[in-house]
Amino acid sequence: MRKKITLGTALALALALPAYAEGTLNLYTWSDSIAPELIEKFEAETGIDVNVDGFNSNEDALTKLQAGSSGYDIVTPSQHFVKIMIDEGLLENINAMELAAYAQVDEKWKRQWWDPTNGYSIPLAYGTAGFAVNRDVYEGPIDSWATYFTPPEELKGKVASLSYPDEVVGAAQLFLGVPFCSEDKAEMKKVYDLLMAQKPDVAAYSSDNIENRLGTGEVGAHFWWDGNVLRNRNDGANLAYAMPKEGLVGWLDSFVVPKGAENVEAAKQFIDFMSTEENATIQYNYYAHSSPVKLDLEKAKYTPENAPELFPTVPVEFSKACSPAAQDLVTKVWTDLLQ
Repeated sequence: MRKKITLGTALALALALPAYAEGTLNLYTWSDSIAPELIEKFEAETGIDVNVDGFNSNEDALTKLQAGSSGYDIVTPSQHFVKIMIDEGLLENINAMELAAYAQVDEKWKRQWWDPTNGYSIPLAYGTAGFAVNRDVYEGPIDSWATYFTPPEELKGKVASLSYPDEVVGAAQLFLGVPFCSEDKAEMKKVYDLLMAQKPDVAAYSSDNIENRLGTGEVGAHFWWDGNVLRNRNDGANLAYAMPKEGLVGWLDSFVVPKGAENVEAAKQFIDFMSTEENATIQYNYYAHSSPVKLDLEKAKYTPENAPELFPTVPVEFSKACSPAAQDLVTKVWTDLLQ
């Protein structure tokens, strides 16, 4: 006998079903960071249209959110900027610990200082910031930041930096033994003096077109990221990623949802989609940065043998969210440097 379903029963059944998002999903991610085949796969599986815009610095992402009404549903900042965005009320609390994606996250990346309640973020990728050299230009040692900050004759005038201070200042602090987020003006004066002494040998302060600048030999050394070096080396560039004894600057990027995002449900669905073992492995193989979520190790193509960039043999210190006083000193160092 067919059962009669009342309005109340129908409503209860509807609420019990999983929510499926629709419409358009707007992403603001590190440039070229999401595997195109995963965007296509997600669109095919869900019917959701995905738009992707790219940024080249955490500062750009923060500025966009601070301006309000960004129009984005997902952004992928690094750990210390996640903390800043949470503190400034720029993110939606999506109860990330309740997402299917959360179960896929390696335990060491859960309940971290930038999101201790795991309400706002799900990790996407992690790695290091350091420097790479073009071996057609420079064949010497790269086991110290000295090669980069006090370049030898072969690299005079052929060093390039990023356009923003975040990781560059951190690397200078590692080299000098100055703690991250120092509020000591004398210590930060040492950082400034080091960068000013290096400046005559810096051909460019730019975060764009690094692969061409370094790959063609226009410069011999460039501040860069581990996976980017790996991808370009695999494409045939004669590059080597330094393992400076003083250490590398660590980063971890996460999916977050900006305050006021128009399609929060689609954002959650995409985060879960990207964090499945199958899709995380596709992303790992494309992006060439380490994965904080579970992978299919039989299909993961990077190992310590073929991708030493991703498996550092030196200390790694992750960037921190600094106090206003410390951040003001970093900003002053960089502003005065580029004047």
